[in-house]
Amino acid sequence: MQSQVQRPTGAFVGASWAALMLGVLSFMVGLWNAQMQLNEKGYYLTVLLYGLFAAVSLQKSVRDKLEGTPVTGIYFGLCWFSLVTCLVLLSVGLWNAEMALSEKGFYAMAFALSLFAAVAVQKNVRDLSLLEPESVLEPEHNV
Repeated sequence: MQSQVQRPTGAFVGASWAALMLGVLSFMVGLWNAQMQLNEKGYYLTVLLYGLFAAVSLQKSVRDKLEGTPVTGIYFGLCWFSLVTCLVLLSVGLWNAEMALSEKGFYAMAFALSLFAAVAVQKNVRDLSLLEPESVLEPEHNV
């Protein structure tokens, strides 16, 4: 099934990148200023990075399947497992953290914004690369 790709608007591309930067930077500033041990900060950073990768990978796999590109069941399942694992790890970490409820909410919202924005950015990047494949897929040849 071949779908027609429409060019995302500049406003949507800009808003997606801005949301990704806002979410990730907010999460990172929160970690930087948090009164927690370094290993706790590392835990939350790792969950964020793993979550971003899992969300983008799942979105790509879903889109590949919709477009008829083969995606193995084990990889598709691993993408779902990874995303759910990140959400569970963040939830358990925040549930057991000794911080104010407002701080827990801040981390949860920054995490959710980051994951959503990463999916939107990946969609935009892919759509734009499909519209201009020669500039992305073929290296320039200098003679």
